[in-house]
Amino acid sequence: MRKLFLIPILLICMVGAAFAADYPDHPIRLIVPQAAGSATDNAARLLAAVLSQELQQQVIVDDRPGGALTLGLDLVAKSEPDGYTIGMGPIGALAITRHIVKKLPYNIERDFQPIALVTRGHLLLAVSPTLPVKSVKELIAYAKAHPGKLSNASSSNGSPGHVGAELFKFMTGTNIVHVPYRGGALAIQDLIAGRVDLMFESLQSIAPIAHAGKVHALGVSGLKRSPAFPDLPTIAEAGVPGYAAPTWTGVIAPAGVPRPIVDKLNAAINKALTAPAFKEKFAKTGDEAGGGTPEEFAATIKADSAKWADVIKRADIHF
Repeated sequence: MRKLFLIPILLICMVGAAFAADYPDHPIRLIVPQAAGSATDNAARLLAAVLSQELQQQVIVDDRPGGALTLGLDLVAKSEPDGYTIGMGPIGALAITRHIVKKLPYNIERDFQPIALVTRGHLLLAVSPTLPVKSVKELIAYAKAHPGKLSNASSSNGSPGHVGAELFKFMTGTNIVHVPYRGGALAIQDLIAGRVDLMFESLQSIAPIAHAGKVHALGVSGLKRSPAFPDLPTIAEAGVPGYAAPTWTGVIAPAGVPRPIVDKLNAAINKALTAPAFKEKFAKTGDEAGGGTPEEFAATIKADSAKWADVIKRADIHF
């Protein structure tokens, strides 16, 4: 009986291995749940270019923004689990908006297979050049002296920058007004002009502006300093002990993709992250390579989902 029980399992493994041996034999679609020019789209296009070489098959980026990141993810969830439709899964889509959108068309744990983390990054806390503060401690003091008078821009409601700022306000006891925009570019322009006072924004989007001195950078949100801003403290170092709001983006697939294909994609992504193109990009923006196993990526999603669920509940953020 034991041998009879093992036969189906062995057959499944053999079929999966056969699929992986031929995979990929036609182009792969990489769905991005955000618009062209976004930080996630930029990472996807760089990854697609390098992965196309690694897999010897074209990887085509397909931007599908909308629905607070749910439109693109829903397309991934409902695709055939054959490895030919994969998606970019940013922290916003996998760990944040799931607690804001009342009814998601998918279940993240049930309907997705994590493949690999691609980037680990930071939010940059930056203030307008018109605001008379030069450090995180000065910002906190100024906000407490002017409750409700400062404005905090974000690229959208429920974005990493939005919830990162809410965590900052909780931990510092400050009253700062949130001003959501439709995209980070407009918010950054208003920050430069002084129409808003501060912003927590992805380094991929705001690093060039900060390096040019058009805004004042006060700190980064991760657990350690950014390689692109080695002299800039973390927000925790700068006056908010325990503060951490790192960002990340990874690749996901529909649940049910055969494990040999998952492993092949994972290995290709890990190798791609060592390419000179990625190293050059990370050096400019301050993000870092992700990598690791599918299980490690799943653990990251689970941990950050729990963290941001608590922040979102306290801030009463909802659509």
